Amino acid sequence: MNATATQMLGTGAADIARAATLLSQGRLVAMPTETVYGLAADACNDAAVAAIYAAKGRPSSNPLIVHVSDLAMAGDYVDFTPIARDMAQAFWPGPLTLVLPLRSGTSLSDRVTAGLSTLAVRMPETPAARALIQSLGRPLAAPSANPSGKVSPTTAAHVMAGLGGKIAAIIDAGPCQIGLESTIIGFEGGPTLLRPGGLPHEAIERMLDQPLRATSIVTDRPNAPGQLASHYAPDAALRMNATSAEPNEVLVGFGPIEGTQTLSASGDLAEAAACLFDRLRSLDATGATRIAVAPIPDKGLGRAINDRLRRAAAPRD
Repeated sequence: MNATATQMLGTGAADIARAATLLSQGRLVAMPTETVYGLAADACNDAAVAAIYAAKGRPSSNPLIVHVSDLAMAGDYVDFTPIARDMAQAFWPGPLTLVLPLRSGTSLSDRVTAGLSTLAVRMPETPAARALIQSLGRPLAAPSANPSGKVSPTTAAHVMAGLGGKIAAIIDAGPCQIGLESTIIGFEGGPTLLRPGGLPHEAIERMLDQPLRATSIVTDRPNAPGQLASHYAPDAALRMNATSAEPNEVLVGFGPIEGTQTLSASGDLAEAAACLFDRLRSLDATGATRIAVAPIPDKGLGRAINDRLRRAAAPRD
């Protein structure tokens, strides 16, 4: 398949119907969400889910997030605890993924859970994503629409650059609003932060009126997506907490620290989150071999930004 075989679709009803037809045929479609673009397949089609892993080059031990159109659909596949249901009602649709016990006897492909007894599930906020799920009538397995381990896509052009010719279609809804993957919460032993993301953990703690449990979230045997040590990585080497550039480095600024590019001159964490992956991609495109990033406050969305930067800076195989 060559790159021209990947269709670029819009968000109108006819295009959503076309995308749903492709999914029903077991093909892959990149869909927009408020976090990043996801590589969607019918979560109940084993061959289609296998094709996600093949297209991304993703380890089969790394489970996928299943996207649903409403709480009732989620309840067909997972068992909600009272606290998990309260959390879903408070933050869905939105950038929150819940890891819950998988219900027995579902039609989901076993590949989605990578053999685990739990399922990562969320309801995306972007209308086109929910319309696509509703049109298909089944949940969608959808990791980020990029080669495994590389920088996540926040525009349709990013998807085409990484997966053009490997997937059937891309639904273009413009740049992602948040630009970071969802926050992931598990419930074994109590509400636990498994991955910081687009929903600040402080908002969840206020809703719960208690702190989230801390856990080790760097592992070679993940129980949720986004836990591999090296992930979200540009081609260039990356250094964090830089106040100036070293020889042969390109500095990405934040707040008062100026750089060749900046994440946010005003120190706005939401702006920084929304443009982080685009900045890393654009510097790769210039041929930069070393990237330095200014310090980011480790609070709110800054915690998720720093998580992505740490994984991007980690040693690579």
